[in-house]
Amino acid sequence: MSFDLTFECVLDLRCAVAESPVYDDRRNCLFFVDIGKRALHRADLTGSGHIAWTFVHGACSIGLAQSGRLVLAQRDRVVLFDPDSGTIAKEIASIEAETRDTRLNDGKVGPDGAFWVGTMHEAADRRPVASLYRVPADGTVERKVGGIICSNGLAWSADDSVLFHSDSRGPWIDRWQFDRETGAISERRRLAVLDEACGRPDGAATDVEGSYWSAGVSAGVLNCLSAEGELVRTHRFPVPTPTMPCFAGPDRKTLFVTSLRPAGVGEDSRAGGIFAARSPIAGVAVQRFDDRRL
Repeated sequence: MSFDLTFECVLDLRCAVAESPVYDDRRNCLFFVDIGKRALHRADLTGSGHIAWTFVHGACSIGLAQSGRLVLAQRDRVVLFDPDSGTIAKEIASIEAETRDTRLNDGKVGPDGAFWVGTMHEAADRRPVASLYRVPADGTVERKVGGIICSNGLAWSADDSVLFHSDSRGPWIDRWQFDRETGAISERRRLAVLDEACGRPDGAATDVEGSYWSAGVSAGVLNCLSAEGELVRTHRFPVPTPTMPCFAGPDRKTLFVTSLRPAGVGEDSRAGGIFAARSPIAGVAVQRFDDRRL
C-alpha cells in the first residue's frame, strides 16, 4: 500500500530528546519522556492538558502497567510511577548501576508482561558494551542480548511471535522468534542494516499488517520495513531528527512521533516537538506490565 503521511506539530515543547511515546487507552492520552531534561510528560491527543514531572534519576523510557501505573526506566533502575499521585511507588530493579558509561535507553512491555529495556554506551568511543534485559514484576534482571552499542527499536508483531530489536549505532535491526509464555527468544536474524543516509534505526513500532516502523534519526525519515526486511516505504519527516513512532487513539490509526532538538538548530525549528499524522493502517496495541501483586 502506497500512501503519504501529513505530520502536524501537536506539542511544540522543544524537548532535548523526546522519546518513548506510549498511548494509554484507559486515559486516552499520550505519555512520553524527555531524556535530556529528565522529564516524563502526559498530554491529551490534541496536545492539550499537558503536564510534566522531573526526576533526579532521569526518565529514559516507559510502559503501561496493569494497575494504571507506569513502569519507568531511569538511568540505572526500573521503578513504578503513579501518574495520578505524581509519586514513585516502588523500585523494581537496578541495572548496570556499577557501570559509569552506560544508562538505560529504549524500553517496552512485552506480550509476556515483563518490561524489556536496553542500555547504551554514552562515552565518546561508543563501544559494544551495552545489553538488552528482561525485567518481570519480581525484579529479576535477565540479560537477553549483549554486544550492543545503543539498544533501541523494541517492538512485537501483532501475533506476539516476533520480537524486533535494533542497535542505533550498529546500525542494524534484528528479529527474534518470541515465546510469550516464557519470554524466551531464539532464531536471531539480521533484518536490515540502515546507515546514516538511510536513517540509523532509533525507536520503532509495528502495525497490524506486519510492518516495522523505524525512526530514521540521522536522515529525517520514518522508514517502514516488511517483516522480512524489505524497505517498503520512506516518509519524510518535518524536522531532521525523529526518534520514535507510536500508534494511538481508539482505532490506533493516529501516528505520533517524537523528536530531538539538535544543537544549533534554528529558533523557528520545531525540532524537539511531538508530531502526529493519520495512518490508513492501525498499529499493534501495546502490552501492560504485570504488576498486579505489587
